[in-house]
Amino acid sequence: MKKKRIGSRVALFTDMSMERKLLLVFLVIITLPLSVISIYNFKSYTGSIQDNTIAYSEKLTDQMMDGIDDYIDDMKRISSMPAYVNEIKQNLIRSNQFHEQKKEKEQDGNTVFDPSEFDTMLSIQRGIEGNVSFINNIKRGANSVYIFDKYGNGYYSAKDGGVRLDLKMSYDFWSEQAKGSNGEALLFGTQAYTSNLQSTRYAFTVVRKIVDGLWNPIGLIAVEANVSMLQNQVAELDKVTHGQSMIVDERGHVIYDSQQKLLAKDVSGSELFRKAQGSGGSFYDESEGKSRLNIYSTSPKTNWKVIISIPVHELTREAIVTRNTTLAATFAIIIVAMIISIFLTFALTKPLTQMIQLMKKVQGGDLEVRFQVKRRDEIGLLGHQFNRMLERIRQLIQDIYRIEQQKTEAELQALQSQINPHFIYNTLETIRMTAELNDDIEAADMISILGKLLRYSTSDMNGHSTLKQEIAYVVNYIELLNCRYSGRFRLHIDLPHEYDHYEIIRLIFQPIIENAAYHGFDDSKPCMNLGIVCEATDERLVFHITDDGCGMNRETLNKLNDDLRNEQPPDKGIEGGIGLKNVHQRIRMHYGAGCGLEVYSTPGEGTEIRLTLPLPAATEDSESKHKKEAVS
Repeated sequence: MKKKRIGSRVALFTDMSMERKLLLVFLVIITLPLSVISIYNFKSYTGSIQDNTIAYSEKLTDQMMDGIDDYIDDMKRISSMPAYVNEIKQNLIRSNQFHEQKKEKEQDGNTVFDPSEFDTMLSIQRGIEGNVSFINNIKRGANSVYIFDKYGNGYYSAKDGGVRLDLKMSYDFWSEQAKGSNGEALLFGTQAYTSNLQSTRYAFTVVRKIVDGLWNPIGLIAVEANVSMLQNQVAELDKVTHGQSMIVDERGHVIYDSQQKLLAKDVSGSELFRKAQGSGGSFYDESEGKSRLNIYSTSPKTNWKVIISIPVHELTREAIVTRNTTLAATFAIIIVAMIISIFLTFALTKPLTQMIQLMKKVQGGDLEVRFQVKRRDEIGLLGHQFNRMLERIRQLIQDIYRIEQQKTEAELQALQSQINPHFIYNTLETIRMTAELNDDIEAADMISILGKLLRYSTSDMNGHSTLKQEIAYVVNYIELLNCRYSGRFRLHIDLPHEYDHYEIIRLIFQPIIENAAYHGFDDSKPCMNLGIVCEATDERLVFHITDDGCGMNRETLNKLNDDLRNEQPPDKGIEGGIGLKNVHQRIRMHYGAGCGLEVYSTPGEGTEIRLTLPLPAATEDSESKHKKEAVS
């Protein structure tokens, strides 16, 4: 088995071209030692950078946690101020007495309003809230300070006007948690609440019992800080480390995170939190298929933990620059050594590259390319066969085009030959004259319009018409429709007169108007507005044919446009008109792939069909064109 494997590998090498053999041997001899040295240096440098990053990041997180600890210490000191301000304690005692008396009256059934009670309550409220406002301005970032009496009646003053709407619920939670405390400050992690400004906010809180001189609880104070005060510190840390940070409490609830998507959420079950055990350290993991270095540090005062997740590719960015520089120098040496070999192989590969480019152009539809045969070797023979193949493909395309054109002409001739046009002309003229003799002018006009339509539509379909004649045919068609449907169609035409004598193939506007009238008419509207507007670009004439009918849904619109782009044959059995697909195919066959129809529609608003034709060349003299024009 080993001999067979070795033999197959030797055969693979021997079957290679000479250029590949030389390049392969050269690459192995030159690049192998240089690659080993570069990889070794890159790994050593990367390890050094990661070690330094861990040490530096741990120092930064410790500094940030020290700052947060100092801030929380200040909040705790603020929460202790009511113990030193007798006015606050006296007002809380008055508030407690007031509500005790009020409760006793209510129990006795005395609900008579006493104006003095309002004055008393107002005095208490002003006294406490004045002190709250003073406390609130002491520390920057403490957005709200709340003081409650022992019955849960709150007094507050918020800097930014954002006050909790769930104040009663918050008090019940805080008082329950502080029930077993002896007046020490309690720290609560980030909680979400809805403010009276109808916005969701996130804040962490320091809560402390308020006691009188005998250590009897008389109330509760809550000092609340919005998590936005952490934003600048975390953003600065992320900027330095190029990572993302998260602060969590000891239970795994998020205090703050860089993207602010996990605020107040429980991440204790996440793998990241489970691995961040102990007071500090680092570990690697993967998230979304990317390797990360996680560095964490814990505050000894609050037990809050900062976890920084740094993508490994950010750590190795400088090492990658060094690696790339080394590789660039290595490649430069290799290039210099290989330049002679490449020069020799270039002469052989250049003709093949040129042929590949020509094949790509052919794939894009350009069949006019030619491979210049300069040699009589194998490449020259290949180029000669390539040219013969293109010539044959072009001939086959011309044959198919001619067959399709003949098929289309045969279909139109079959439609025309179903009736005898001259017999119908004479019969309609006889009917019209009879109507005029009987003073039925309306019927005579309708027959006259019908005769014009029939004469134009059954004339030589292989010949050309002018834009003016085509539009006149559409106008006659709308007039005949209005005779039948009592003026329910309005046609607006905005075409530059300079294109009146622009030659086009026959019957390309009327089928579109007919399609809009019969398939887009909205019975809920008194009339349908139709429009034909011409827009000239640098290379094309674009006709916007619009209606305000019922439009079509997205599925029908996409199928119609797909059929037009793929040039699917027209549906059989469609009554009236030649159809949009037939018009599109005739335009593409006559003017080329850059022309045709494109449909835009909105249900209930209408449909727009953009008809694109080539921009006319320098027009002939208007008077000579007028002489050539057939009068409809």
